[in-house]
Amino acid sequence: MNKEIVVLIGGPSSGKTTLIEALKEKGHTCYPEISREVIKEAQEQGIEQLFLEKPLLFSELLLEGRKKQFKSALEEVAPVVFLDRGIPDVLAYMHYIGDAYPAFFDQACKDHKYNSVFVLPPWQDIYVSDAERYENYEQAVLIHDHLMETYQKYGYSIIEVPKDTVENRMEFILNQLAK
Repeated sequence: MNKEIVVLIGGPSSGKTTLIEALKEKGHTCYPEISREVIKEAQEQGIEQLFLEKPLLFSELLLEGRKKQFKSALEEVAPVVFLDRGIPDVLAYMHYIGDAYPAFFDQACKDHKYNSVFVLPPWQDIYVSDAERYENYEQAVLIHDHLMETYQKYGYSIIEVPKDTVENRMEFILNQLAK
Protein backbone atom coordinates (compact mmCIF):
# COMPACT_ATOMS: atom_id res chain seq x y z
CA MET A 1 0.00 0.00 0.00
CA ASN A 2 1.32 3.44 -0.88
CA LYS A 3 1.36 6.00 1.88
CA GLU A 4 0.09 9.48 1.04
CA ILE A 5 1.61 12.13 3.31
CA VAL A 6 -0.18 15.44 2.82
CA VAL A 7 1.09 18.73 4.23
CA LEU A 8 -0.98 21.84 4.90
CA ILE A 9 1.10 25.01 4.80
CA GLY A 10 0.44 28.71 5.08
CA GLY A 11 1.33 31.72 7.14
CA PRO A 12 0.11 32.21 10.68
CA SER A 13 -3.67 32.24 11.15
CA SER A 14 -4.59 31.05 7.66
CA GLY A 15 -6.80 28.23 8.97
CA LYS A 16 -4.43 25.23 8.97
CA THR A 17 -5.09 24.03 12.50
CA THR A 18 -8.85 24.49 12.16
CA LEU A 19 -8.77 22.46 8.97
CA ILE A 20 -6.62 19.73 10.56
CA GLU A 21 -9.09 19.51 13.45
CA ALA A 22 -12.02 19.22 11.02
CA LEU A 23 -10.25 16.45 9.09
CA LYS A 24 -9.54 14.66 12.37
CA GLU A 25 -13.23 14.92 13.36
CA LYS A 26 -14.12 13.24 10.05
CA GLY A 27 -11.89 10.30 10.94
CA HIS A 28 -8.74 11.23 9.03
CA THR A 29 -5.30 10.66 10.52
CA CYS A 30 -3.79 14.06 11.31
CA TYR A 31 -0.68 15.34 13.04
CA PRO A 32 -0.75 18.74 14.77
CA GLU A 33 1.58 21.71 14.41
CA ILE A 34 4.39 21.12 16.89
CA SER A 35 5.71 24.67 17.24
CA ARG A 36 3.11 25.51 19.88
CA GLU A 37 4.45 22.68 22.07
CA VAL A 38 8.01 23.94 21.66
CA ILE A 39 6.94 27.53 22.42
CA LYS A 40 4.95 26.53 25.51
CA GLU A 41 7.82 24.44 26.88
CA ALA A 42 10.20 27.38 26.42
CA GLN A 43 7.75 29.78 28.08
CA GLU A 44 7.49 27.41 31.05
CA GLN A 45 11.30 27.72 31.29
CA GLY A 46 11.08 31.53 31.24
CA ILE A 47 11.87 32.13 27.56
CA GLU A 48 9.01 34.23 26.23
CA GLN A 49 9.68 33.86 22.48
CA LEU A 50 12.22 31.12 21.81
CA PHE A 51 11.99 31.70 18.04
CA LEU A 52 12.99 35.36 18.51
CA GLU A 53 15.56 34.80 21.26
CA LYS A 54 17.23 31.59 20.03
CA PRO A 55 15.97 31.00 16.48
CA LEU A 56 18.46 28.27 15.59
CA LEU A 57 17.68 26.23 18.72
CA PHE A 58 13.94 26.69 18.12
CA SER A 59 14.35 25.61 14.49
CA GLU A 60 16.45 22.58 15.41
CA LEU A 61 13.75 21.46 17.85
CA LEU A 62 11.09 21.90 15.17
CA LEU A 63 13.16 20.09 12.57
CA GLU A 64 13.62 17.08 14.85
CA GLY A 65 9.94 17.06 15.77
CA ARG A 66 8.82 17.25 12.15
CA LYS A 67 11.23 14.46 11.14
CA LYS A 68 9.68 12.30 13.90
CA GLN A 69 6.20 13.17 12.62
CA PHE A 70 7.19 12.14 9.10
CA LYS A 71 8.56 8.81 10.33
CA SER A 72 5.42 8.20 12.42
CA ALA A 73 3.20 9.10 9.47
CA LEU A 74 4.97 6.46 7.36
CA GLU A 75 4.14 3.87 10.02
CA GLU A 76 0.43 4.76 10.24
CA VAL A 77 -2.13 2.19 9.14
CA ALA A 78 -4.17 4.90 7.39
CA PRO A 79 -3.36 5.32 3.69
CA VAL A 80 -3.46 9.15 3.99
CA VAL A 81 -1.89 11.21 6.77
CA PHE A 82 -2.32 14.99 7.06
CA LEU A 83 0.38 17.15 8.66
CA ASP A 84 -0.01 20.70 9.95
CA ARG A 85 3.23 22.08 8.42
CA GLY A 86 6.24 20.22 7.07
CA ILE A 87 10.02 20.24 7.27
CA PRO A 88 10.55 22.99 4.65
CA ASP A 89 8.52 25.33 6.89
CA VAL A 90 11.51 25.41 9.23
CA LEU A 91 13.77 26.71 6.46
CA ALA A 92 11.15 29.18 5.24
CA TYR A 93 10.97 30.75 8.70
CA MET A 94 14.76 30.95 8.88
CA HIS A 95 14.74 32.69 5.49
CA TYR A 96 12.02 35.02 6.80
CA ILE A 97 14.20 36.20 9.70
CA GLY A 98 17.36 36.18 7.57
CA ASP A 99 19.25 33.58 9.61
CA ALA A 100 21.59 30.93 8.29
CA TYR A 101 21.23 27.27 9.21
CA PRO A 102 23.39 24.15 8.98
CA ALA A 103 23.43 21.99 5.85
CA PHE A 104 21.52 19.20 7.61
CA PHE A 105 18.38 21.39 7.47
CA ASP A 106 18.55 21.34 3.67
CA GLN A 107 19.32 17.61 3.66
CA ALA A 108 16.27 16.91 5.84
CA CYS A 109 14.07 18.55 3.18
CA LYS A 110 15.62 16.35 0.51
CA ASP A 111 15.34 13.16 2.59
CA HIS A 112 11.69 13.60 3.64
CA LYS A 113 9.38 14.08 0.65
CA TYR A 114 5.66 14.72 0.93
CA ASN A 115 3.16 13.47 -1.65
CA SER A 116 0.97 16.58 -1.70
CA VAL A 117 1.26 20.14 -0.43
CA PHE A 118 -1.75 22.38 0.04
CA VAL A 119 -1.35 26.05 0.91
CA LEU A 120 -3.89 28.13 2.76
CA PRO A 121 -3.31 31.71 1.60
CA PRO A 122 -3.22 34.72 3.92
CA TRP A 123 -6.76 35.71 4.88
CA GLN A 124 -7.10 38.92 6.83
CA ASP A 125 -10.75 38.26 7.78
CA ILE A 126 -9.79 35.25 9.92
CA TYR A 127 -6.40 36.49 11.16
CA VAL A 128 -5.92 36.61 14.95
CA SER A 129 -2.87 36.82 17.22
CA ASP A 130 -2.44 34.92 20.47
CA ALA A 131 0.18 34.01 23.09
CA GLU A 132 2.17 31.80 20.68
CA ARG A 133 1.53 33.76 17.47
CA TYR A 134 3.29 37.11 17.67
CA GLU A 135 3.28 38.02 13.95
CA ASN A 136 0.97 40.68 12.56
CA TYR A 137 -0.96 40.18 9.32
CA GLU A 138 1.70 41.84 7.12
CA GLN A 139 4.34 39.53 8.58
CA ALA A 140 2.04 36.56 7.95
CA VAL A 141 1.92 37.53 4.26
CA LEU A 142 5.73 37.67 4.11
CA ILE A 143 5.96 34.26 5.79
CA HIS A 144 3.49 32.91 3.22
CA ASP A 145 5.77 34.17 0.43
CA HIS A 146 8.80 32.48 2.02
CA LEU A 147 6.85 29.23 2.40
CA MET A 148 5.87 29.25 -1.27
CA GLU A 149 9.43 29.97 -2.38
CA THR A 150 10.94 27.31 -0.13
CA TYR A 151 8.54 24.51 -1.06
CA GLN A 152 8.93 25.33 -4.76
CA LYS A 153 12.72 25.19 -4.34
CA TYR A 154 12.31 21.56 -3.26
CA GLY A 155 10.23 20.75 -6.32
CA TYR A 156 6.74 20.75 -4.85
CA SER A 157 3.66 21.61 -6.88
CA ILE A 158 1.58 23.54 -4.39
CA ILE A 159 -2.21 23.48 -4.55
CA GLU A 160 -3.91 26.60 -3.21
CA VAL A 161 -6.96 25.97 -1.05
CA PRO A 162 -9.69 28.55 -1.73
CA LYS A 163 -10.83 30.91 1.02
CA ASP A 164 -14.12 29.32 2.01
CA THR A 165 -15.85 27.56 4.88
CA VAL A 166 -13.90 24.90 6.74
CA GLU A 167 -16.21 22.23 5.30
CA ASN A 168 -15.67 23.45 1.73
CA ARG A 169 -11.92 23.73 2.20
CA MET A 170 -11.82 20.18 3.52
CA GLU A 171 -13.94 18.94 0.61
CA PHE A 172 -11.65 20.74 -1.85
CA ILE A 173 -8.57 18.97 -0.46
CA LEU A 174 -10.22 15.55 -0.37
CA ASN A 175 -11.46 15.99 -3.95
CA GLN A 176 -7.96 16.99 -5.10
CA LEU A 177 -6.49 13.90 -3.45
CA ALA A 178 -9.11 11.65 -5.09
CA LYS A 179 -8.04 12.76 -8.58
